[in-house]
Amino acid sequence: MPPRSLEVGPDGIQTVRTIEILRTERGLSQRQLADRVTALGHPMSNTMLSRTERAQRRCDADDLVAIAEALLVSPLVLLQRSTATWTRPTQRR
Repeated sequence: MPPRSLEVGPDGIQTVRTIEILRTERGLSQRQLADRVTALGHPMSNTMLSRTERAQRRCDADDLVAIAEALLVSPLVLLQRSTATWTRPTQRR
């Protein structure tokens, strides 16, 4: 079986942008958010968070839930598309 691609897709990109936006709105550095995530029992370094926000590291379900909890939001908030960036898929003929 070939190795799984590490490329982050468009939904993943939107999710990490939302994480970064919420983090900065709350006045948190990457280190502070990573420390909060770690304190919740999900070890995360600021390097891991930085790579996640730059879409160089995939954000798995466990990361997503822990980051959401540290940001005091539902994981769904991180997954929802913003209406400002939502576009309709093109129709195929």
